[in-house]
Amino acid sequence: MIDLRSDTVSKPTPEMRAAMAAADVGDDVWGDDPTVNELERYTAELLGKAAALYVPSGTQSNLCGLLAHCERGDEYIVGHHAHTYMYEGGGAAVLGSIQPQTVPTDETGMLDLEAAEAAVKPDNSHFARTNLLCLENTIDGMVLTPAQHQEARDFADRHGLGLHLDGARLWNAAVSLSCSPAEVADPFDTVSVCLSKGLGAPVGSVLCGTDELVGRARRWRKVLGGGMRQAGIIAAGGLHALQHHIDRLADDHANAQRLAAGLAAIDGITVTGCNTNMVFSQLDQNDPTLGKRVEGRGVLADWRFGRSRMVLHLDISEADVDTALEAIAAELAT
Repeated sequence: MIDLRSDTVSKPTPEMRAAMAAADVGDDVWGDDPTVNELERYTAELLGKAAALYVPSGTQSNLCGLLAHCERGDEYIVGHHAHTYMYEGGGAAVLGSIQPQTVPTDETGMLDLEAAEAAVKPDNSHFARTNLLCLENTIDGMVLTPAQHQEARDFADRHGLGLHLDGARLWNAAVSLSCSPAEVADPFDTVSVCLSKGLGAPVGSVLCGTDELVGRARRWRKVLGGGMRQAGIIAAGGLHALQHHIDRLADDHANAQRLAAGLAAIDGITVTGCNTNMVFSQLDQNDPTLGKRVEGRGVLADWRFGRSRMVLHLDISEADVDTALEAIAAELAT
């Protein structure tokens, strides 16, 4: 089955499985799992930060970051379609009593900082305390530039706010920008990065930042039930991914371009975006059964209301892209 639903569906490579099987382990809650410690050290160094924290998921990584920055009654400013706001269960509000203040994003995925300016609350007991600005890179596969990051940094400094990056696919941004992960992460106080999306590890994210903020986040990881014991077995997969799978993301970006070009040549479908490893398309006429019919030809994709987001990853080859295009074209021609 060619699975284009997300880059979270990839399987560990044989080399990654071997690294996991051979991992040296301890009790991470006690801080003595050597593989987890090495993963945290390596990720922090890769992103140019002082400290890092390994957690089970990107949702928990972002939540630990928000809780490290904010107290009950604080708010964070975030894009109106951002993952931390839309797709993480409202955790900041539910578990942290942190109010999200949404602002629009533009066609590049960047926050409207003029709207954010108006959203910052005055120091007044009537209002939640604005304490944090949150960006996402990549967002819908779109890459925010270093200049946009610096605009956010300047805004945060001007208002005395912390600055957090949901960098689940920061690695894709770095490859697209031809810069180091540390250059992408540099303006931010905390950065959450995912190991189980484009990098292909089976589980886990890492929150990086200052010693103080990561220390607070470590306590919140425990409160949230994210403390793990012999976690080196899974951390080894993440460490292998960081050491071997970042540069190859360029292959996913190239395959996305290949897929987009092929879809654009099929009658009845319009490509609406191709951003890093994601391809967005729209059927000219809604076909509610297309997804099931294409699945019958061995291709899984997420089709909703005639729209699709297809995501390339390390388990998808050029030949797989061509097979998927043939399947979609054949079903649209019926």
